[in-house]
Amino acid sequence: MMNVPDDLLYTETHEWIRREGENVRVGITDHAQSELTDVVYVELPKMDRQVNAREATAVVESVKAASDIYAPVKGTVVEVNKALEADPGLLNREPFGEGWIFVLKIDDPGDLKQLKDAAAYRQQIG
Repeated sequence: MMNVPDDLLYTETHEWIRREGENVRVGITDHAQSELTDVVYVELPKMDRQVNAREATAVVESVKAASDIYAPVKGTVVEVNKALEADPGLLNREPFGEGWIFVLKIDDPGDLKQLKDAAAYRQQIG
């Protein structure tokens, strides 16, 4: 059974979102990391980069495939998880903790309404 924390929001493309005031912290779900298998490299976004919702913002490479990580909402990259450069396996071991990928300052908090809650995401991954 995949871990899907109730206090997070989710996207169709398997990112999770944690609201932190005017920012959101973004990572990949337990389901996504298990599908990818062993993560070997993470390409982090540039600081201060402006992104649109559903824009490819980071790349995660595993022994199996390379996967784009999408911005859940429109915003500006204000923080990236440098720890992933030295230890990309954090994504597999702690997808909801130390394995977060980037933080966005969101343009419009109303955009978060378009994201899925835990129940809807559980239904999606079956």
